[in-house]
This record gives sequence, C-alpha cells and structure tokens, in this order.
Amino acid sequence: MRIFKEEQRFTQTWILVLLTISSIVPIALIVKEYNNEASTMSFNEFLFAIIIIPLCVFPIFFFKLKTRIDEVGIHYRFIPFHFSNRTINWNTITSAKIRTYDAITEYGGWGLKSKFLFRKNKGISYSVSGTIGIQLELISKKKILIGTLKKDEAEAVLKTYSDKLANNEA
Repeated sequence: MRIFKEEQRFTQTWILVLLTISSIVPIALIVKEYNNEASTMSFNEFLFAIIIIPLCVFPIFFFKLKTRIDEVGIHYRFIPFHFSNRTINWNTITSAKIRTYDAITEYGGWGLKSKFLFRKNKGISYSVSGTIGIQLELISKKKILIGTLKKDEAEAVLKTYSDKLANNEA
C-alpha cells in the first residue's frame, strides 16, 4: 500500500512582498491623514483602520492545501474553504494523470478556482503554487485539478492505483 501526502501553503516570496506593500501603503496614508492638522479622523477611527488592514491580509497565511492519495482514493482539503477532507473514490475516477498547467491563463490564478465564464470546460482547480497538477476526470464528467509540488511522488502513487480507475474495471 503506497501513500502520497502533501501539504502546501502560500509562502512564495512575491506573495509576502505584495502583501507587505499592500499593507504598508494604506497604513502610511492613514497615518498621514491622521497627523494632518485639518483631519477630522478620531483616534478610534485611526486605531480601527490601523488594526483592520493587517487583519484583512493575515488570513492568507492560514490557507493550506492538503492532499493524500491512498488505496481508497484521492483526498484533498483546501483550508479554510473545506471543513473536512473531500474524498474522490477510485471507482468514480475515469482518468488521473499528472500534467503541466498555467494557473493564470487556464484558471485565472492560484487558489480555489471554479467554473467561471470562459473556463467552464476546465473544471475546478485547487492550487497554491507551481505549474504541476493532478488532473482528475470523473465518471460524472467533472474535472478537478489539484496542484502538487511533488510531481514524481504523485505520479508513482497514481501508477500504483491505476488499476482501480473506473474505466479499467469493465
């Protein structure tokens, strides 16, 4: 019995820089406004604004994509959107393969991306970083892409369970 486990977070440097800048700029503007002699901003409004900005940015550090592949199927959980693991049993999967994708052009970016406008035929994407994913096609014709940074490990485990796919059971 082979098991694949992976846990990913948004820890890319460019995200940290972008979040830092997008927090510092409004805070600096608020401080400037508050220090302006003609300002009508109260201390409570100032304090609220200074506290709320980091609180809006900070939650991204709790986002986490957990993936597990085992004899039952493929389990995933994208915290904070899923409160428990989602399981896709092998007998409901017609195709499971590792593929390269472009998060921006195919799904509109990283994160939880679902069918929207021109991307309806792409299905749902759960990704945190990178360009490699586990592409699943289900009996129901639903498509799911789960991002991975462990291409070789995921591919090896998928090969182990390839005989359990729905289209091979006929």
